[in-house]
Amino acid sequence: MATRKRSSRKSSSRKYGKAAGKRVESAMRRRKRGTLKSGKGGRGGKVKSRAQAIAIGLSEARKKGAKVPAKKGGRRKKASRKRAS
Repeated sequence: MATRKRSSRKSSSRKYGKAAGKRVESAMRRRKRGTLKSGKGGRGGKVKSRAQAIAIGLSEARKKGAKVPAKKGGRRKKASRKRAS
């Protein structure tokens, strides 16, 4: 019987939980139907971008407490940067 080599890599857990995947799936479906809106409370315009739909889905998942990595720093407006220094 041949012995299998064990990989030295640590078995990593999922980066995103199942619930997060469901939220993104739902957001993508809403985008396709044309009912996904951007902005706080959906007051913005219709979302047409795939990337934006994914971001909205992940944001919703984060709010509900699903397993989603923390948001990266991102860009800040010039005005807030001036106040910080």
